[in-house]
Amino acid sequence: MPRPHVIILGCGFGGLFAARQLAGAQVDITMIDRSNHHLFQPLLYQVATAGLSAPAISAPIRHILAQQKNLTCLMATVTDIDTGRKVVKLDDASEVAYDYLIVATGSTHSYFGNDGWAEFAPGLKTLEDAFTIRSKILMAFEDAERQSDPVKQAALLTFAIVGAGPTGVEMAGTLIEIAHHTLKGEFRRIDPHQARVVLLEGSDRVLSVYPDDLSAKARVQLERLGVEVRTGSKVTGIDAEGVNYSDAQGEQRLATATVIWSAGVAASPLGRALGAEVDRAGRVVVQQDLSIANHPEVFVIGDLAAVKSDGQPVPGVSPAAKQMGVLAAQNIQALINHRPTGLFRYRDMGSLATIGRKAAVVMIGRLKFSGYPAWLFWLLVHIYFLIGFRNRLTVMTDWAWAYLTFKRNARIVTGRERRSSRE
Repeated sequence: MPRPHVIILGCGFGGLFAARQLAGAQVDITMIDRSNHHLFQPLLYQVATAGLSAPAISAPIRHILAQQKNLTCLMATVTDIDTGRKVVKLDDASEVAYDYLIVATGSTHSYFGNDGWAEFAPGLKTLEDAFTIRSKILMAFEDAERQSDPVKQAALLTFAIVGAGPTGVEMAGTLIEIAHHTLKGEFRRIDPHQARVVLLEGSDRVLSVYPDDLSAKARVQLERLGVEVRTGSKVTGIDAEGVNYSDAQGEQRLATATVIWSAGVAASPLGRALGAEVDRAGRVVVQQDLSIANHPEVFVIGDLAAVKSDGQPVPGVSPAAKQMGVLAAQNIQALINHRPTGLFRYRDMGSLATIGRKAAVVMIGRLKFSGYPAWLFWLLVHIYFLIGFRNRLTVMTDWAWAYLTFKRNARIVTGRERRSSRE
């Protein structure tokens, strides 16, 4: 008798942990991902700001799972899912049949119905996004060095970040460090220290998912670094020359050549192919065992899943995705062995956000702290959860060098990246 076939779509945190959980199971697994690498997304902004190279936070999927003999990797884009026929359709028009399916395709950027803004304000979800943003940042300084018009030069040296969630706050703090320290003494016609980093947030505070006191401390730390924090500022337009936003004083205009989007996310569009109920963000509404209604063999996990635990929505963070991946794999084994499936209950591992050098905020249960101790804790946690010893060693070395010298050595821009940053 052939063994049950499990297809896992997406090798993010959820998909990877599901695959590992099934390593000893009597099943055949096919891992399908449109890229060939697993990405440690919490540190993606470090690649975008030239602090780390891409291989330091990523690893080939085939290498990670090479020892798992019951697993086959396919690099392909899934175009559709037919739950009635139990097949996954790929971009070459081929089909792969499954007995059990785990969908972990994550999320993408959401511009709240203004998709035209994407051309001028890239978001940060993939390595390609990180390369695009890195190029835009570095080329802004290069173009400012060549610009004789002081007004245009000022716009080139102004960086706007839309959205003051963890990614936006981390980007803002790092950008100001680049301007104030990393590029010091490297230009002759401009002073990088004069660069402005403006953080625009529609709500009344930064890091709104954190308690008020930690949010307030994060703002103080950002402003101490030199970031201009503008809360209550709702973006109304973005073009090649700047950002329009409204605040308590009315309509405002910020002239800038570099806008980075971190204000919203939307679930992967593949979730709608399942024919299940979706919420306003496009996330698939799953049952408490992470399966979808009328299809107990289909599980949706990670950022794509809309599920509650203890009455509260589960956040779209990597610990939640890992826990969902493990449970989905366990529930598949339960179904194969004709046992009842388990229910998902999220174990909150805490929240961390770094703001800049010696500045961060941490919340673990009732424990809350900020500043230098929080920053050290953030460093240790992220090094610990990186995939592979080589990546841990590389990141530790790069961070130690950056801490001692303020230098960022991944500041390489290719001709293609340079062209795309100006399109």
